This record gives sequence, C-alpha cells and structure tokens, in this order.
Amino acid sequence: MRRVLRAVIADVGPLRRSADLRYLFAGQLVSMTGSMLTAVAIPYQVYEITRSSLLVGLVSLLQLVPILALGAFGGALADALDRRRMVRLTEAGLAVCSAVLVLNSALGRPRLAVVLAAAAVMAALDALQRPSLDALLPRVVDPADLDAATALSSVRSTVAMVAGPALAGVVIATAGVVTVYGLDVASFGFSLIMLWRMEAVPPPPDAGRVSLAGIAEGFRYARSRPDLTGTYAIDMAAMFFGMPEALFPQLATHLGGPAALGLLFTAPAAGALAVSVTSGWVPAVRRKGLVLIGAAAGWGAGIVVLGLAGRLWLALVALGFAGAMDMVSGLMRSTIWNSTIPDSLRGRLAGIEMLSYTSGPLLGNFEGGVAEAVGGLRFAVTSGGLACMAATAVIALAVPA
Repeated sequence: MRRVLRAVIADVGPLRRSADLRYLFAGQLVSMTGSMLTAVAIPYQVYEITRSSLLVGLVSLLQLVPILALGAFGGALADALDRRRMVRLTEAGLAVCSAVLVLNSALGRPRLAVVLAAAAVMAALDALQRPSLDALLPRVVDPADLDAATALSSVRSTVAMVAGPALAGVVIATAGVVTVYGLDVASFGFSLIMLWRMEAVPPPPDAGRVSLAGIAEGFRYARSRPDLTGTYAIDMAAMFFGMPEALFPQLATHLGGPAALGLLFTAPAAGALAVSVTSGWVPAVRRKGLVLIGAAAGWGAGIVVLGLAGRLWLALVALGFAGAMDMVSGLMRSTIWNSTIPDSLRGRLAGIEMLSYTSGPLLGNFEGGVAEAVGGLRFAVTSGGLACMAATAVIALAVPA
C-alpha cells in the first residue's frame, strides 16, 4: 500500500528540500486564492450592474488586449532580469488595483468603467508577471525535483481555484464585493512578505538584453518545435470553444444565486485538485501528447453535459469532470514545457505559453457571451463543448508530432 501511495500521491519532497520553493508555494497559494476571489467578484459585479452576459464576456476581451500586447515582452523581461523582483513588483501593482476596486465598490453606485479599467490593468500586470513566475520554478529546485515541483505547483493552483471561488460565493452573499476585494489586497501583502524572504534569482549568465530580436528568437524556437506548437493549439482551441465562465452568473440565476455561482466556479477546480494531488503517475507517462489530446476532448464532453444539465448537482459533476480533464492536459503541457526548454529561453517561451493558455479562455468567454446573445444559454454551452471536441480531433490529425 505504501508503494502504491508513493506512485500516486504528489511528492512533497521538493518542499522539504528547498526553502525558496516553500516561500514561493505559500505566498502564491494565498495570493492566487485572493485573485480567485476577485476573478469571481468582477464578473458578478459587472452582471449586477448591467444584467448582460455579453458585457461579462466583454470583460474577458478587454483583458485579452494587454495580454497579447505585453505577454511576449514579459517573457523577455523574465530572461533578462531578476525573476523574483519581477514577480514582487507586479504583485505590488496588483494589490493597488484591488484597492481601487475596494474604493469603487464602497460607493453607492459603483462605476462600471472603473471595474473594466481595473480588470484590464490587472491583466497587463499578470502578462508581465506570469512568465517570470513560471520560469522561476526550475531555478528554485534541483533538476531531479522538477517534475514533482511542477505537480506541486498544480496542487497549489487548484487549491486556490477551489477555495477562492467557494469563499467568494459565501462572502459576496454575506458581506458584499467590498470585502472580497479587501481580502485580495491582504493576500497580496502576504505574498510580498514571502517573496522578500526568497533568495534573488538573477538572469542566466548568457542572458541578453530585452530586444525585439530576442523576442523573435523565442518565437522562432517555438515554431521549430511542432510538439510545443501542438500543445499551444490544442489548449487554445479547447478553451476558445469550451470556456463557459462568462455564462456562470446567468446560469447561477437559474440554479441558486450567488452561492451557486461560487460552486460553479469551484467545481472545475475541485476536479482539477483531485487529479493534481494524485499526480504521482505523471513521470511514468511516455505518450504525453496522446494523453493531452484525450484530456482536451474530455473537457469538451464535460461542457456538453453542463449545457444539458437542469439541476445544480449535475452541472457541478459535469464541471468537476471537465476540470479534471483540464488538469490532466495541463500536467502534460507543463511537463513537456519544463523538461525540454533551455533556461536561457524559458522566460520568453513562458510568455508565448501564457499567450496560449490565457488568450483561449478570455476569447472563449467572449465567444460564449456572443453565442448566448444569438442562441440562448443552453445553445451557447453545448455548442461550445461540441466544437471543442471537433477542434481537438482536427488539430490532433494536423499536428502528429
């Protein structure tokens, strides 16, 4: 039984062996939980102000613009500067944005323009931060611990995605969005303390200056690796067609209100958490691309069931299954990325990866809002899941590598 558990349960050894990983893990666990609170509160507040799922989807489109504009630049900064410092500066900026949302929500009539502007600025800061954060992990653990540390990062993220939305639903219903945004500000404070305790992470010795040529070098490297470009395409297609989060506020009105909204956001993360804490099997998978393809199709199948579900419990089961499949896909992608990309290019490639795994969901939320305006709620969800499965099959055949 001990051998079975060791082969299945995520390995926590890297946390014992690396103090910097412990600080990073703890700080980001709290910070990501706070960010998930805000990720629920913003669409809820926009829907409360406008009563329009299309405008909720527009929030995602507004967030996409700075990510596309700054993602590659953030990757170049991650390769040229101290990655810990980059994360620290952007965390401070995100804390300021959350504080602005607190003040705006405390007004008698919160301004929609302020919410939209804060969402866009936070997306820009995330675009600058995420490549440094992703590229930081291989620098704070030994190479032999990288696969296990990657799985632990997934555990951290999914715990935050479970706890944050569930807590957001309760806090919104009992104390309002002002308290939600205030908790996010406090979470960034804790993260900054943890980052101060970490050792500096200077750029690699052969790092160059930030330049358009350096950014272009990252894109050329990605283009030379069809296995990498295939992972980007699969993830973007699955999220573009099958991302229903912009529809959650409207869906929740039929299933129980703010408490149901928190559960809808939590369910995919709960499924993902179940996979990530039992991820000891990941290093043994040889055909990671094949598993990734099956998982992306499974995500689409879960979204189809969500669209057909008339009860809250069935919707949560469908989302839990979809989230589990998304985590399997994410573990395969992260393992391929972390184990095959040179450290001197890791920041720039992390920027490109961020463009793939953030633009898909953001565009997908906008697509969902448009589809709902055209054909209604059920049509928007089910058609998206079916299109996700079809697109996954097409890309798998087109990119055999």
